[in-house]
Amino acid sequence: MSHDHYITPQAEHYACMVDLLGRAGHLDKALDVIRKMPVEPDAAVWGALLGACRVYSNIEIGKIAAEQVFKLEPHCVGNYVVLSNIYAIAGRWEDVDVVGKMMKDRKVKKKPGCSWIEVNNKVHSFLVGDRTHPQTELIYAMLASVAVQMKAAGYEPETNFVLHDVEEEQKVEILSIHSEKLAIAYGLISTPSPTPIRVVKNLRVCGDCHSAIKFISKIVGREIVLRDNNRFHLFKDGQCSCGDYW
Repeated sequence: MSHDHYITPQAEHYACMVDLLGRAGHLDKALDVIRKMPVEPDAAVWGALLGACRVYSNIEIGKIAAEQVFKLEPHCVGNYVVLSNIYAIAGRWEDVDVVGKMMKDRKVKKKPGCSWIEVNNKVHSFLVGDRTHPQTELIYAMLASVAVQMKAAGYEPETNFVLHDVEEEQKVEILSIHSEKLAIAYGLISTPSPTPIRVVKNLRVCGDCHSAIKFISKIVGREIVLRDNNRFHLFKDGQCSCGDYW
């Protein structure tokens, strides 16, 4: 890069390299790149590695990345959530509690998940388990109907994304009423097929919702666009534009 294009690599260039290696699952190589950087790695660099550790459930390197990114962005709630997800997937609930205590001590608060959908020039908002909408009964009926079809198509709830040490049945219930699912269900009952459904969420979409929305897009034959706090996701025919990496 320096020799051919006379461009001196900066932290953002290394962040891209770490992201590419992380996407391919080469987490050790990504960490090695960071350690050999001639410039100080920033939060984007360590955040890219932490995100890759979530995807590949690498606790050891995830802890290293988290420690560094916490120093650089001590009040960024998303990083704590990613580390909690890594621990929850591994069933390490004591470590999940440690992260929670760390957040409390540092006065870092996670915002409640909220999703928005616009229908007929009116914005409708949903929280997890929301039952305040005038069409709540129809929304939950649609969710139940789609859930039956999803199960028949092979969908299995990914309960390891629930950051609570509760019974499996409770985890399934919690996942089923996430805000983006409620917003999508409202879109399905309020707009004619094949109108695309567009939803915005204030937090990163969890792995279970991501998997579920892929199934929903296939079952209902609609495009579903979800903008979470990390990127755009375009779900179509059971696939997502992010390639299951976000």
